[in-house]
Amino acid sequence: MPRSLLPQNFYARDALLVARDLLGQRLVRGRVVLRITEVEAYRHPNDSANHCRAGKTVRNAPMWGPPGHAYVYLCYGIHSMLNMVTNAEGEGAAVLVRSCEPIEGLSIIRRRRKGFDGPALLTGPGKVAAALLLTTAWSGHPLFVPGGLEVRKGDSPRMILVGPRVGIDYADPDGRRAPYRFAAGDSAWVTERKKLKPLA
Repeated sequence: MPRSLLPQNFYARDALLVARDLLGQRLVRGRVVLRITEVEAYRHPNDSANHCRAGKTVRNAPMWGPPGHAYVYLCYGIHSMLNMVTNAEGEGAAVLVRSCEPIEGLSIIRRRRKGFDGPALLTGPGKVAAALLLTTAWSGHPLFVPGGLEVRKGDSPRMILVGPRVGIDYADPDGRRAPYRFAAGDSAWVTERKKLKPLA
């Protein structure tokens, strides 16, 4: 029996709360089903690592809401990155999906990831987007309606790990240290695990 879609109001909360609750949920596109194993929260306001820190732009416009939609941006002009918009509309905030593990469609994922196998398939945000064939054209896509890209209810991890976000050297010291990265402690499909510790 298909698992239920997460409703839009699931996302209409602080990015930090949504990030933790996204662990274990399922990303679905066609025959590919992924379990979310690692995420990062980008909060509103006063988060120096947030793309919206300097205001609204053409690039970050989808991140300002409404919640429950995808925000996909291009990193270094190469890798697409999938984010899920959170908070109230008009508050630029989102959760980046950093890593997943495959539930269904492993042969499709391997083909899209050009021969990689094991955790290397999906540990990293660019790898997740590649496995789902996502581009920036998916920005603004609703995640709570059937079809296209969906987020469906999954099983929460038995333990949650927490630590600083990755690749945000441009942020101020508080932003770089903020414990806004969360991962499923029961999964091997996590990046830079040594920098994480169990959530109290």
